[in-house]
Amino acid sequence: MKAFPLFFTLWISFLGFSQNSTGLSLEAAIDYGLANNINLKNASLEIQKAYKEKWVTIARGLPQISASANYQNFLELPVSLVPAEFFGGQKGEFAELRFGTNQNLVAGGKVEQLIFDGTYVVGIQAINVYLNISENLFEKTKIEIIKAIVNSYCMVLLADENVALLKKNAANLEENVTETQALFENGFAEQESVEQLQLTLSQINSQLDYAENLQKITRSFLKLALGYPEEEALLITDKLELLAMTKMELLPENNPDLSNNVDLKIAANNKASEALLLRLERAKALPTLRAFLNGNYTGNSDTFTFLEPNQKWFASSLFGVNLNIPIFSSLGRAASTQKAKIALAQANNNLELTEQQVALEFQQALNDFELSIKNYNTSKSNLGLATRIEAKNKVKFLEGMASSFELRQAQTQLYSAQNQYLNALKDVIVNKVNLETIINSPN
Repeated sequence: MKAFPLFFTLWISFLGFSQNSTGLSLEAAIDYGLANNINLKNASLEIQKAYKEKWVTIARGLPQISASANYQNFLELPVSLVPAEFFGGQKGEFAELRFGTNQNLVAGGKVEQLIFDGTYVVGIQAINVYLNISENLFEKTKIEIIKAIVNSYCMVLLADENVALLKKNAANLEENVTETQALFENGFAEQESVEQLQLTLSQINSQLDYAENLQKITRSFLKLALGYPEEEALLITDKLELLAMTKMELLPENNPDLSNNVDLKIAANNKASEALLLRLERAKALPTLRAFLNGNYTGNSDTFTFLEPNQKWFASSLFGVNLNIPIFSSLGRAASTQKAKIALAQANNNLELTEQQVALEFQQALNDFELSIKNYNTSKSNLGLATRIEAKNKVKFLEGMASSFELRQAQTQLYSAQNQYLNALKDVIVNKVNLETIINSPN
């Protein structure tokens, strides 16, 4: 049963490396991260620990068999005092006697069986709750990792797009500076016009240096989220705009079923766990009943002859039942039971609070997603307007109908619109993922 998950994990890892030869899409990056992220591996190991704990609990109520051996070698046998009158001596005097042999060996076995224990019954009932807690924590970790991968992937795409735009803007500005310098040298433009463009170019080059450094940092964060080797190159294939378009096509329901939300599951599990702890405290007041069977063989000798075939062994066996009835604990059990009741009431309150919070989080996430779509449409329209305005002002400037200040203002407006458009694309993707994680549907 364990071979298949291991094979699947290795296959996913191999798939991730093979895809990276041409680059990783967002979907492939998520698959790779789910197979290699250290935190998710640890969460998976917690589930395996929970299954082992399950059998530890079950085994407590099954027969327990043990064996023992006890070898003793008296360097000097103990002396026992016996009234001398038993052997014809004077009354009031004692005879010194030594009993037994110098060496003895006792070997035996013991079988114990739990017949009834209220805490064991509760423990068996708690197994599934414990497993659900581990599985929900794994699911929570998985969701957080996917969000981290998507956010990091989008930041890399945003950084790449920003660097590409800044390089394009810098190239256009260099061309403008060259043209304006030629006009100035021929007496058709003022030196201030050249300086204004050079100032804008200097600012763009400074932003480009920062963006290129940020480009490296965002890739490092993505590698960390993926569990990807830092020293290896990481290529990504998706485009920011195409990803945003895909997210906008899949619109959520207005009133979805939130019962699959992982925070709600954790809160419900916590309530079930506290209810079982209350039952456990109550079960401690019930009697426990155990049965046992002992069997021993004893050998005695003045020398070590226990391995010889003519050694005599004396058998003994014992069967018994042990009943333990709690009667009075100085109100300790009552206080523990009341404490468990209070904890259960807290768990009920937390579950109710979590339900309200999740509903509000969904409405907030839905509002953020809808707003990000509106911002995208607005920024896209503004980008078109800013592009046309900058192009017209450039033509006017070269024809002497606009000042260098007006051209610089149009260029700055264009760069701001470009930045807003890229951030709007990123917000669409991130807000949609936040919305999807709250719903936590199987898709």
